[in-house]
Amino acid sequence: MRFMVIVKANKESEAGVMPSEKLLADMGKFNEEAIEWVKRAPNPFPEGESVVEIRRVAEADDFGEEFTPELRKQEERIGKQMAKNAKR
Repeated sequence: MRFMVIVKANKESEAGVMPSEKLLADMGKFNEEAIEWVKRAPNPFPEGESVVEIRRVAEADDFGEEFTPELRKQEERIGKQMAKNAKR
């Protein structure tokens, strides 16, 4: 079973309007909680190997100047968490 959260484009996003700093911060918090949630996923194949995957889509540079140094640090922290969990 797979799940994906999709935020559909609207008139503003199609025109290139970037998200606010607050929205980027809220998204970062959500992405941290998503990682913690996935860590609790039960192993569907207890007798063998299984993989639960979280895929990143957007990159930091996609968000322009609204992506402040503080938000960049948060993004780096999330990336490190994801890399660490991928090695498990």
